[in-house]
Amino acid sequence: MIDRKGFLANYRAWRRRWFYPLISLVVALSLCLTTPMPGRALDLLPFLLQGVQVFQLSNISPSQEVDLGKQINQELVSSEVRLNRNREINDYVEQIGRRLAANSDRPNIPYTFQVVEDNAINAFATLGGYVYVNTGLLKAADNEAELASVIAHEIGHIGGKHVIKQMRQKALQSGVLTAAGLDRNSAVKIGVQLARDLPRSRQNEYDADRRGLRTLTRTGYSQSAMVSFMKKLLGKGSAPTFLSSHPGTSDRIAALQRSINTQPSNGRYGLDNSTYKANIQALR
Repeated sequence: MIDRKGFLANYRAWRRRWFYPLISLVVALSLCLTTPMPGRALDLLPFLLQGVQVFQLSNISPSQEVDLGKQINQELVSSEVRLNRNREINDYVEQIGRRLAANSDRPNIPYTFQVVEDNAINAFATLGGYVYVNTGLLKAADNEAELASVIAHEIGHIGGKHVIKQMRQKALQSGVLTAAGLDRNSAVKIGVQLARDLPRSRQNEYDADRRGLRTLTRTGYSQSAMVSFMKKLLGKGSAPTFLSSHPGTSDRIAALQRSINTQPSNGRYGLDNSTYKANIQALR
């Protein structure tokens, strides 16, 4: 004989356990399926069933950005770049970077500064405070202020969230961005591509220059170092990697000089050439 009261009690408990989550799932699917998305139909169900993390690049949180940057960095150092392991060199770059980061537009995220074993004169940055400086750039700089100006520029890209904007644009072009967002694997893949071959926009470069100059000034470095380093590299006859993908270099130099003339600073730190050469002696 069936225990009617027990059966009803168990049924009600089962209904409470599954009814509301089921309704939430149906509502979420309905909202996403009715959201227009040009060029690609939304398929959210695999994400929900497989537990894939999805990033909304339009409003990604700082913690999500740092987490995604960490994974992009892991992919970069495992397959794309070879890091320099000299402790003195890395500590020196780290010290410069941390002083600059503390005076940047985003001082509250964790920054990681790494030296890449590459003779090309280059530096780049990715999400979550990850900044990379080639050994070739360290050798090309005449003093610490010039090196700091490049690091400050890359921190400026992080401050302006330029890589996030470029990731969204790239994801849209590739057709992998849905109304739900961008899944983790796709985000990491695009982040790695952009870190090594970031399509620089004129607007982003001007913004990173402005932010970088402001950070450099706040930290006490000589403002003129940012201009002198660009002029010196351009004067070598062919634009190095650091500038070759950055459009309008002459215009950028002129804009920087105008900014310096408008807001001059007494900061003169980092211009001692001999001290700088001693600090990077391990690269010689």
